[in-house]
Parts: sequence; C-alpha cells; structure tokens
Amino acid sequence: MNPEHAWFTHDRFGMFVHWGLYALPARHEWVMNRERIHTEDYEKYFDYFEADLYDPNAWARAAKDAGMKYVVLTTKHHEGFAMWDSALTDYKVTKTPHGKDVVAAYVEALREADLKVGFYHSLIDWHHRDYTVDTVHPRRDDENAPALNEGRDMNRYREYLHGQVRELLTNYGQIDYIFYDFSFPNQQANGLKGKGRDDWGSPELIKLTRELQPNIIVNDRLDIPGDLVTPEQYQPSGPMLRDGQPVIWEACQTLNGSWGYDRDNHDYKSVEMLIKMLVDGVSKDGNLLLNVGPTGRGNFDPRAIESLAGIGEWMTLHNRSIYGAGASEFTPPPDARYTQNGKRLYLHLFSWPMRHAHLPGLAGKVAYAQLLNDASEIRYTETDPNQAAQNTTPGGQPPGTLTLNLPIQAPDVAVPVVEIFLK
Repeated sequence: MNPEHAWFTHDRFGMFVHWGLYALPARHEWVMNRERIHTEDYEKYFDYFEADLYDPNAWARAAKDAGMKYVVLTTKHHEGFAMWDSALTDYKVTKTPHGKDVVAAYVEALREADLKVGFYHSLIDWHHRDYTVDTVHPRRDDENAPALNEGRDMNRYREYLHGQVRELLTNYGQIDYIFYDFSFPNQQANGLKGKGRDDWGSPELIKLTRELQPNIIVNDRLDIPGDLVTPEQYQPSGPMLRDGQPVIWEACQTLNGSWGYDRDNHDYKSVEMLIKMLVDGVSKDGNLLLNVGPTGRGNFDPRAIESLAGIGEWMTLHNRSIYGAGASEFTPPPDARYTQNGKRLYLHLFSWPMRHAHLPGLAGKVAYAQLLNDASEIRYTETDPNQAAQNTTPGGQPPGTLTLNLPIQAPDVAVPVVEIFLK
C-alpha cells in the first residue's frame, strides 16, 4: 500500500453512511429493486425529500465520539439520485425541496472534525435512461425485459458515470477514500446479463480516479483489483489473502442488516457484539466500516445513536488496543482475541474466566500486565508443567504458558481488555 495510505491501517474504524431517497420509503435501500418500482413511480420521493434535520456536524460528532476516524458517504446509490449539485443531471439533491448540496456540507463538517473524507459511488443507476436493464434492475422481471434495452446506450451511460466521478473528485478538495459499488459480471437471468469492468470502463475509471486524487484509497468492486478487499456482512475467519498473500481488508457491516434507513427493522446488534466485531477484525489485520442509515429528515435515529454512544464509551477506555494495532503472532486462549501494537499485547476477553487466563507461549516474555480500562495491575505466574492440579493450585499448563490471576468480578465494560507489556 502507498505510504500515504498508512492512516487507513492505523485508524481501523470508520463510519459508513447510506442516505438517499430510499430513506423516505424506509424499507431498505434496495426498495426500488425489491418492489420492482418503476422510475416514474419512484420519483415521488424526489418531490418530498426535505431533509430538514440534516446536520453533518452532528454526524461528524457522533462518528468521532464513537471512536471512528473516517466516514464514507453515499454520493449516489443504485437509485441514481445525486447527493451533490451535479452539472450532468437534474436528478439531484439541489433540485429537491432540500435544495442544498449535501456532499459539500458533509466534506466541510468532516474536515472541521479532523476526520478522513470518503465517498461511496454506485456504478449502477436505475434512473438513467441509457443504463441497460440487467439482472438486478427493478424491471428485470418485466415481460420481454431484454426489449427494454432498445435505444439504451451503455457508452453514453459510461461517459455520464465517469463525468460524475470527475465532478466528485475535482470539486471537493482532497478525498481520502472512494468505495465503488459494485460488479456482477457472471450473473445471467431472463435473457439478461450482469455487468463488470467492460461496462464501467473500469481501467479508465481507476486511472481517472488516481489522476484526480493521487493519494486516494480505492476499493475492489470495479471488477479489477484495488487497494483493499471489502468483505460484506460477514467476519472473515482469518487475515484475508489474495494468491496466498495477505491483503489490506475492511469488513462492511450494518447495525441491523439494512444499509439505508429501515423503520420496521428491529434486528439491531448489541453494543457488545459490535465491539467484538471491531476487535475480531483488528485481530486479523482488518478494519471495520460500520454503517448508519439516516432518516428521511437527515438525522440518526435513536437506536443508531445509542449503538454509537455505547461503542464510544468502550473506545474512550480501550482505543489504544485498536488504533495502530493488528494481528499478533501469539495464540490467544479460547473465546478471546489478541491485538498487538509493538511491545504492547492486548488480550480481549470475550468471555470472562473464573480467576485464571492461561496464555500459551508468553512465559518469560512479559514485563507487566494491567486491565486497560483502569490501569489496575494484573498479577501473573509462570506455571510449572510438572505441577499436578490439587486443592487451590491449578494443574500444570503446557511449557511456556503464563497464567493471569484475574478478579472474580469482570470490569464493568462491554469487552474487558488486559494490556500486556512485552519484554
């Protein structure tokens, strides 16, 4: 990775924001696809997009208070609606009742908060008249769907796609990260095909991207390799590899399974689970990009605010086990994760043990240990492998094991962390 990208693997934790016209139906960001809504019917949401509570400074504060270091906003999702004052279309936020450039205000707020600026940009566009009907298009199931492509021209759409990217990467100063979404070249159904690098002009698009923003990070969804890989809605079982070699990666996750605001979806992950996902990723040299879907009025709903605040409470006490940290060569005990930053090893205990945590391979390598939340000392012993278990003495562990002597009561934090100073 370019040295200019070192911030990404240091910061580890970012906010994804999916916001667009789909916040008004509030039935998932793919509502146009799921309900097969025709363009002319979907445009009613354009007429009522007021977003009167949009305050990007509040978004930035929420992200920063949660311990996030960068934010990625949907500039255009698959519905085709532009969240900036694009010169290439009237299907844009400045023509709605909101009337103002959302992206411009967002970029300004992030810079004021010292957060890195990211854009998400959909390669798909269900509104554009030249975008051909494909396997994920809302009209894919129409009778004689392939005939709908008569007169549509992907060459013209490709020029439009590249033109809008040029606007975004020219008009708003330095952009740190762009998340293109997405390619599906191998899909076929109902006489229709998916789309990939040839449809998007991906080599030319990534060249344009890097010419306009030389230090930008680009993801992997152009159907050609990028700077990182982006597993979505699952936690990798280990560090991610390409051709057997480790790669930079970032897990994209939601609070409740939906990216856009979904009013009736109550399947929210607990704060504890969200923190464990963050820790688990960092323990495998990955980042977490955690999504929030603002409401149609532009604010974060109370459930999202509660989740972010809970993560922030933990991060205030434990962020040095995340920032600048990554995988460790040591193997943690069961139901725990290690992250490591230099000579500081962080043991995240997903399940609090009864008094003892046995750490293989650490005997003779530790200078000091403490609970990270309050810097209270944790004593430890190096067990004799020949010692038989009896009465109050634990049995011998494998050679090289160090045993932490923990209090009975876990600290009152979502995920307890022991900070271990290596010799």
